[in-house]
Amino acid sequence: MGYESPVAGNGAASSPGSPAVAEVDVAIIGAGISGIGMAAHMQMRCPDRSYAVLERRPRIGGTWDLFRYPGVRSDSDMHTLGFVFEPWKHEKSIADGPSILDYLNRIADERGIRRHIRFGRKVLTADWDSATARWTLVSETDDGARDVLVARFLYLGSGYYDYDQPYEAAIPGKEDFAGKLVHPQFWPADLDYAGKNVVVIGSGATAITVVPAMAREAAHVTMLQRTPTWCGIRPAKDGIANFLRRILPERTAYAITRWKNVRVQNIVFKRAREKPEQVKAFLTDKIKAALGDKFDAKAFTPPYDPWDQRLCLVPDGDLFDAIRAGKASVVTDHIDRIDATGIRLQSGEHIAADVIVTATGLKMNMAGNIAVRVDGAEVDWSQHYYYKGCMFSNVPNLAAVFGYLNASWTLRADIDSEYVCKLLDTMKRRGADVATPVLAADHGMTDDNVYDFSSGYIQRARHLLPKSATDMRWRLNQDYVRDRAWMASDPIEDGVLHLTKATAQAAPALLEAAE
Repeated sequence: MGYESPVAGNGAASSPGSPAVAEVDVAIIGAGISGIGMAAHMQMRCPDRSYAVLERRPRIGGTWDLFRYPGVRSDSDMHTLGFVFEPWKHEKSIADGPSILDYLNRIADERGIRRHIRFGRKVLTADWDSATARWTLVSETDDGARDVLVARFLYLGSGYYDYDQPYEAAIPGKEDFAGKLVHPQFWPADLDYAGKNVVVIGSGATAITVVPAMAREAAHVTMLQRTPTWCGIRPAKDGIANFLRRILPERTAYAITRWKNVRVQNIVFKRAREKPEQVKAFLTDKIKAALGDKFDAKAFTPPYDPWDQRLCLVPDGDLFDAIRAGKASVVTDHIDRIDATGIRLQSGEHIAADVIVTATGLKMNMAGNIAVRVDGAEVDWSQHYYYKGCMFSNVPNLAAVFGYLNASWTLRADIDSEYVCKLLDTMKRRGADVATPVLAADHGMTDDNVYDFSSGYIQRARHLLPKSATDMRWRLNQDYVRDRAWMASDPIEDGVLHLTKATAQAAPALLEAAE
């Protein structure tokens, strides 16, 4: 399986109608956290295997390159959002978008990953041919040129939301607004809000980030929420991490801090599920202390338990500082309609606005909207089960990253990459071309709702998402500590994953793709 990749670097696209054809061992979709992580793991663990990264954007970063709204930052600490193999060296543990991009770009450059990335390639289709045991991927550039890439294994690091279409809540009167209406997913670089009245619709992580950032320049920012969100205050700088970095080698300090933070996240989540009233009281007391006489119970007491939706992080309490300073406020109400000068609420109140930010959420999808087919039949993800959190029942040679809902995305990306590399090595050792998690139609398993979160973006997409069962092999588990130990110890050849050989040579598929 090992040879030099013929698709290193960006490469020139071919003209429409005569796609270029190349072949690699692994095709990685996306050059964000998941894709860069998989590329790095392959170079460390499978250096004799070739790979190519197909990235639709002109730069590395994925989500962190797309989102450019004010204050964009991580919603978890960088000692767990960072990779297991690369220490986070910045002083701030809760990092801004540009710092995260610097981190990813440094990894890509220092490890020679960039030359394997083909930028400006939007993957349209991925077709598996069982006879030749190959995926054929067709991608397109902005000018309509097509490329064909053939791969033995497909790794989807394209995230879980639609890059082209955000979720837009149906709010009447948008067309009547005389000011500027923007969605954070597509932030205009030239938006001027200095000295203006801003309304941010929403109460999730994006809104809680945007409000204090915009409040620094705006006349006033109102966060308009239908339902409050549970917020947790923590320092932007991890004092223990920075102390350890002064007295220990970088990698040792990072490993200890990562271990600490993983376990703290795990404990907090489980405590929230087991003793929600205790956690509610703790979070409320912290917010009361941050707001003083500006505390409004209606604005900061959600009608659900902590971690029924993702807990929103407020580093250094910046949102509450803006409220205490009179630069921001929170209104809890329902929208009647948008008019020319602002928003009229169902209570009869009117909020004047020059700028309205619709931080109403993301639109989820599976496989980055790529049409995935196995022997001509399109894959309906909702009819397949997760296998070990990254592969799928009866879908050969394919893995995808869906990060943790209750912890950092990269924790899952790391263990998925490690697993796939072990699988590739096992396939090579066994002389196998195909790895398929086989599940019979009459499996008799009990389904389990691992998406047990009331967040709107998850509930809106439930019909699209793969299934999970109570059996650990067939689920997207939400416990990193358990997952890491289990994935490391459970054998690749577990009686479920079938390793087989191709029944034909690959050349015919390559020739057909080139025609």
